[in-house]
Amino acid sequence: MSTEHTATTPSVITPITTRFLRGHLDVERTAHGLLPHRLPARARRQIPDAQLAVAEAQPSGVRLVLRTRATTVELVTLPTKRVYQGYPPPADGVYELLVDGRLAARACVPGGNVRTVVDMVTQASELREGPAGTARFTGLPAHDKDVEIWLPHTEITELIELRTDAPVEAAPDSGRRVWLHHGSSISHGSNASRPTGTWPALAAARGQVELLNLGFSGSALLDPFTARAMRDTPADLISLKVGINIVNADVMRRRAFGPAVHGFLDTVREGHPATPLLVVSPVLCPVQEDTPGPLGPDLEGGALRFKAMGDPADVAAGRLTLNVIRDELARIVAQRSADDPHLHYLDGRELYGEDDHAEFPLPDGIHPDPAGHRRIGENFARLVFADGGPFAATAG
Repeated sequence: MSTEHTATTPSVITPITTRFLRGHLDVERTAHGLLPHRLPARARRQIPDAQLAVAEAQPSGVRLVLRTRATTVELVTLPTKRVYQGYPPPADGVYELLVDGRLAARACVPGGNVRTVVDMVTQASELREGPAGTARFTGLPAHDKDVEIWLPHTEITELIELRTDAPVEAAPDSGRRVWLHHGSSISHGSNASRPTGTWPALAAARGQVELLNLGFSGSALLDPFTARAMRDTPADLISLKVGINIVNADVMRRRAFGPAVHGFLDTVREGHPATPLLVVSPVLCPVQEDTPGPLGPDLEGGALRFKAMGDPADVAAGRLTLNVIRDELARIVAQRSADDPHLHYLDGRELYGEDDHAEFPLPDGIHPDPAGHRRIGENFARLVFADGGPFAATAG
């Protein structure tokens, strides 16, 4: 695989349109091409901070899906890399190409724009513009096949054009159920090394469903505009993984949290009154199990880790911890499920608990590594998609 333009560039050039895209809610026409968004324009106009504005434009779970006989595929894009001043830049984002559902190749696009965050608190940043590049995949089988290209899950990606050595067409609908998921940075894919290696992508593959991932780093905050986006999005299965960002951003007290959860669920139910809806509490995160936020950086030891800055004594006055969040979510779901038989609850520690933490500790204190993502995805598929789970396939 190469990511550089060469003299053997395929001759069939196909403009990228929405007919090739899945896993997005909206697109924006830019000066360069097509920019996928994971929140609709109405919601984006209400975003209050740079953190979510960046996160929703990072295409976690977004992929191009096409049918072709091509043996060489080139995807021309303009990536925007995000770096933090004073820290090493992250590796280039990974593009993964699947043939008939199986991973066949990977590529990167070096260069592109670089947005440097100069203040981690305010998210103030500076943009340095750079050139577009090409992810090149060669040696693909010459027969008719369905091809998926998964975009880098933490790298804003403007799609410019598709170059192939045979014509392409949009792949037909898979007929699979659509799983709409909302969560925090772990759902977004933080610390996963590749787009199909995030836990939602792994679980979706095992559950044989089409993923629509609204995991937003730092931004699963029960925002009403996110609830409305979910309400208005067609889906066969819905999950909401909530709690960790509420605690580590220290944005609510217990009094406000319960009604906010009810309001979010009420809004989603307006558009999906009988869809299986799963509420998932936070996975194990030792630094915030019993210590309130806010979360802050811990630079001891030379590597970036995170620590909770609150006082456990304040829990009695309404400050939130992960254990408080779990108690509240379990109570709310139990109360609502009396009238809503399609509403379910899952304790996040069943996805990643003490035994998992002992085997796959959190490198920075809050995010799993690639092996941890795999464990969470496997556990979710086993508990949720398998027979007897809330998202089990219907008979026939």
